[in-house]
Amino acid sequence: MLHQLCHSAGGSMTGSGNGPLTGVRVVELAGIGPGPFAAMLLADLGADVVRIDRPGGAGLAVDPAYDLTNRNKRSVLIDLKSEEGPRRVLDLVERADILVEGYRPGVAERLGVGPEECLARNPRLVYGRMTGWGQDGPLAARAGHDIAYIAVTGTLGMIGKPDEGPTVPANLVGDYAGGSLYLVVGVLAALQHVRTTGEGQVVDAAIVDGAAHLATMIHGMMAAGGWQDRRGANLLDGGCPFYGTYETSDGQYMAVGSLEQQFYDEFIRLLGLEAVAPARKDLARWAELRTAIAERFRTRTREEWTAVFEGADACVAPVLSLREAPAHPHLAARATFVEHGGLTQPAPAPRFSATPGAVRRPPALPGADTAEVARDWGVPELAASGNAKPTEENDR
Repeated sequence: MLHQLCHSAGGSMTGSGNGPLTGVRVVELAGIGPGPFAAMLLADLGADVVRIDRPGGAGLAVDPAYDLTNRNKRSVLIDLKSEEGPRRVLDLVERADILVEGYRPGVAERLGVGPEECLARNPRLVYGRMTGWGQDGPLAARAGHDIAYIAVTGTLGMIGKPDEGPTVPANLVGDYAGGSLYLVVGVLAALQHVRTTGEGQVVDAAIVDGAAHLATMIHGMMAAGGWQDRRGANLLDGGCPFYGTYETSDGQYMAVGSLEQQFYDEFIRLLGLEAVAPARKDLARWAELRTAIAERFRTRTREEWTAVFEGADACVAPVLSLREAPAHPHLAARATFVEHGGLTQPAPAPRFSATPGAVRRPPALPGADTAEVARDWGVPELAASGNAKPTEENDR
């Protein structure tokens, strides 16, 4: 049934075009994690993203045919360590609006494609730099991954139960929320600056900065005395009995977010726990309330509880797995997930009424589009430089 539920990435909105960034050209220097995701988001919104892949791949053994963060892009192969490599990249940079790179500080400069060289070739360029630690500071040159970046910002320490170690939120909070999304905001803001002043610039997007920034509201609450600096003791971190998850009789879970009084009242009514309802405002009784809610949820399956709360303003939802999510009726109706090239995947977001985005191309295979890019970007030397992949990948 899933293929019937997944429609076009534009959802129910109408309009023409391939996204609001149609006409914007982006050069992406291949990497892993937040840089490719940021470039994917730009591509989803209509930008023409050309990924510069390196011979031998980017580091992680991910089958390029399934790397969805490279959808809607085109790929050329350039060896930046070769004599002609940097010149080929600069030829593309001259015709680009944005460049995205995720090397450690100083690496792009050593390769001859740093901000100085690129802006000299194209003064209107937005040069987007994606790192974990940032371009300066004591840790700038040190290796790291998402988990270390969110650890030092206090973000990781917020997540989890009070009697257990912090819960690792995959790499969503650091790499993608604190990294990719801030880079995209930064390069688009800088692009607006270019269009009003003609002046390009460098955007330093560091995951430590973005992950810290995400917790702005929490820092304000802590300063006001409304947030304790420890896990599982606050309104939004699982410390509150009416904001958290509860196991059902079949070993699945329901998510509860009944914060406001009217939603809480409906939640308690549908659970049949009116006797302990006053405990909402009595922190001394929160343990009693949590136990009562947990015991009640364990009397029925997730499917049964989903039916109980269907149509109610109790702010309760089933906790679905990644494979289950596309078939959820609401997500299916909105075409939140789409199928393209046999791969079910999240649709482009957000949505635009006049210029909807779409999944237009499958994940770019390394070097597969060299001849096409050389023609479209007016860089014939690119196709003649021997960087193209074998014919079977060019003709996919």
